[in-house]
Amino acid sequence: MCEFCVQHGDGKKWYLRAENYADDLASDTARRELMIDFVTGFDRRMKRNIPLLRVVRAAPAPIRSAFTALTRPRQIADHFGQPVPIEECEQIFDIATSITQLPCVCRHFAGAPERGYCLGVTITPRDDLFAEAFRDYTNGPDTSTFQQLTREQGTGVLRRAEDEGMMHSVWTFKSPFIAVICNCNLASGCMAMKTTLELGYQTMWKGEYLAHVDETECIGCGACVERCPFDALALDEQRCAMVDTQACYGCGICRSACPVDSIALEDRVAVA
Repeated sequence: MCEFCVQHGDGKKWYLRAENYADDLASDTARRELMIDFVTGFDRRMKRNIPLLRVVRAAPAPIRSAFTALTRPRQIADHFGQPVPIEECEQIFDIATSITQLPCVCRHFAGAPERGYCLGVTITPRDDLFAEAFRDYTNGPDTSTFQQLTREQGTGVLRRAEDEGMMHSVWTFKSPFIAVICNCNLASGCMAMKTTLELGYQTMWKGEYLAHVDETECIGCGACVERCPFDALALDEQRCAMVDTQACYGCGICRSACPVDSIALEDRVAVA
């Protein structure tokens, strides 16, 4: 378990602590300004940062190491987000009693179709804040008002996303205070995946679990290999799916692809 999780989890998974959705933060000026700036400035920052990260990625090893040493302390302190399995997304819905369907900043930047797969999760409705943050969007849903979802509707969004191979992840605004559940993959334009996996800048952290394949049940169809967004699964010589524990982010999306339910999630710390 990382330092961030120990500090903000207090013996629990940090994203399942009610304190990290605390109602008294709803009027916090710094948090509000951060969210508005994040949304309104997202495209501008990505247009600037993606080329910079590509240059760093192609630079000699000493330059890459210096860049990592400079940026990593803040990344560790802020943590930002990580994959969360669908079962625990539903537990988050039990804590964060307001679920709001939002446009996706990553899809907007990538020019991908809006699917309503980003969900604001707060204690109280934040329609005014969300409307202000997304006021200049030119596509996607009407941002003057945002659809409030029931727990059942929110779970339906998660299941539909999972059926399409989307990873569920939880994200903070002013860490460790949680605001959004995203459902995405590289094909949909996920910038966290792109910067972390392709450009070597860790925006997203590994989840609390590891995928485990029951070798006696696996039929070697390869569906999990195709679905895994982290290239953490492969078929061995006997055509049994094998998990690379170093690459696995514990999102659990491979389970939804398996036709015989041969994949389960195990606690990362216990396995280690």
